[in-house]
Order: sequence, then structure tokens, then C-alpha cells
Amino acid sequence: MKISLLGTGLLGSAVVERLLARGHEVTVWNRSADKAKALAGRGARLAPTAAEALAAADVTLLFLADRAAIEAVLLSDATRPALAGTTLLQMGTIGPADSQALDRVLTAAGARHAECPVLGSLPEARSGALILMYGGDEALFGQLTPMLLDLGPEPGRIGAVGQAAALKLAMNQLIASETAAFAMSLALVKAHGVAVDDFMRILRGSALYAPTFDKKLGRMLSGDFSGPNFPLDHLIKDLRLFIRAAEGAGIDASPLAALEATLADVSAKGRGGEDYSVLARGFMS
Repeated sequence: MKISLLGTGLLGSAVVERLLARGHEVTVWNRSADKAKALAGRGARLAPTAAEALAAADVTLLFLADRAAIEAVLLSDATRPALAGTTLLQMGTIGPADSQALDRVLTAAGARHAECPVLGSLPEARSGALILMYGGDEALFGQLTPMLLDLGPEPGRIGAVGQAAALKLAMNQLIASETAAFAMSLALVKAHGVAVDDFMRILRGSALYAPTFDKKLGRMLSGDFSGPNFPLDHLIKDLRLFIRAAEGAGIDASPLAALEATLADVSAKGRGGEDYSVLARGFMS
């Protein structure tokens, strides 16, 4: 299958590496071309324009930042005429209403469009262990499944466009809330002189434990948040999307307002590009 990918950030680049390793012909395009050049050395073809990337592919994967970025690229005067007859799979994290709005405009332009946000980060992308949540036409899902199986072991169709996007936001809200809750508890036991080993021993033996706690413990204790798989600013963006989607569905998301403010404060101190576990700095020095 000939695949194009638009948006070679951290996750997009890791997906390209995986697809190349699985023998796919991959064309890439990024608004900042320098970010895509390293992939050429691994076998990807660099497209000079998004329109040329679309023309080169059986399916184009979108790993662009948000709805605004997707519209700026695909609905530009230079690219929109190239949409007719293409198949687009939106794999970034956007809100369900945004995904549905994109579906309407892209379908009207003659493209087939579906969503497939993922759960997992760079190690999972490179090893083909992503959790894939597809929303869209069932027949198209069947056509894309062989390719999706190279990215994750059990791609699942969640439902219509917008439903997978909602599920992805539900998962990422848990990333923010669980990590913050763990960081606050860690801060409290440290402040009272409780040994971290005792805290973790009790936690691991309880129903409260989540594996992500151990994954982030070392960073929180060492203060080294470099080399992020998922930067704090990306988590803030997703948390804000969750709040907006929840409010749109009539759900009271006000408990998340304080968390969003804490994360934003950490980011404002120049930490937004670091691993999201740096949010612990909102609770302990």
C-alpha cells in the first residue's frame, strides 16, 4: 500500500519509521520541511507540497496539530483541488465536533475521510503496539485494516466519525488526572518524611495502582523531564479539548479547571516542551 503522511512531529515520525520497517512505500510532507528530512535517510520520499503527497498515496495519514492546522493545509487553494478521490485517515487528537466538521467539508471536497486516533507513544509506535481507535465507514475500515495491523495488534472500529475522537479525549483526560493525582500524593508523603519506597510498596499492592505511576516515578524524583514521548503542552491541548467536548455534551467539567490552570502555570515557566510528567512541578519543587 502506498501511504503518505502529513505531519512529521514526534509521533508522526515514529509511525513513518514503523511503516517503512514493514515494507510500505511512504511519502511524507511537513510544513517545516527540515523536520521531515531525517526520514528521507530511512527510505521515505519527501513531497515538496501537500498536494503531491496526496497524489502519491492510496491513503494519507494526518498527524497535524489540530483542526486549524488540518484546514490550513488541506483546504488551502493549493491543496483543496487535490482532495477529490483521496482517502484521508485523521490520526491526531482533536475534538469530536471538530472531527465531524472536518468530515463534512472533506467529504464535500470528494475525499473519503475517517478518524483513527491512537493510544500509546513513541516506543509503541516504533514497535507496532499502538492502540488504534477507528471512527468512520465500516467498509473503509476493512480496507485499511491490513495497514493498521502494522501499527497495532487489534485495531478496533468504535463507531462513526466523532466517536473515536471522544474516546481518545476520555483516555487523555485520564492521563492528566491520574498523573496529577499521583504527583500530589507523592508530594504529600515526601513533605511528611514518608519513605517513597513504603509509599510505592503500599500503592503497588492496592487496587489504586496504575503502571503509569512507576513509569513516571523516576522522572518525578530525579527532576529530569527531557526527551519527552508526550510533551506537557500537548497534554494541555488535549485537556482543553476534553473540557470543551464535555461542556458541549452537558457534562460538568469544572473540577478540571484547577488542573488545567496548574498545568498551564508549569508550561508558562518554560516547561511545556518537556515530558508531561513535569506537571509534578506544580505540586513539589
